[in-house]
Amino acid sequence: MRVTLHTDYALRMLMLLAMEPDELHTIEEVSTRYDISRNHLMKVTQTLAQAGYVESIRGRNGGLRLGKHPEDINIGAVVRTTEDGFNLVECFGEDNACVISTACGLRGPLEEALAAFLAVLDRYTLADLLQNPGRLKRMRRSLRVDANAV
Repeated sequence: MRVTLHTDYALRMLMLLAMEPDELHTIEEVSTRYDISRNHLMKVTQTLAQAGYVESIRGRNGGLRLGKHPEDINIGAVVRTTEDGFNLVECFGEDNACVISTACGLRGPLEEALAAFLAVLDRYTLADLLQNPGRLKRMRRSLRVDANAV
């Protein structure tokens, strides 16, 4: 299974906001620091804000910050919010036209694998992703240096 860029960017943004909770971040800044598309990040921010994970402060001194405490943001829930669907194969979708789906034994194991994937993510919160302070400090420094070099 592979998550979409939308989910990848959402998780990156949440991690950055959680690492620097006393700062407001702009979409432009996050885009530069991670070297990702500003337009795509705007869509990600809208998704996260609608779900209450991110709070958007308007105005000249505005920016983004977490809408919840990191320990209250479940990673499985974020992935479910940011993914369009989990149609791993054609027969998972509503428009199933697979000619062997009535006799195929693949769907069951794939459904089980998907459930296991999500169950593992459900065991973690955003706070769990931030448990290595030394590594995070180096990562923050690297993200700032890369952003300043642009």
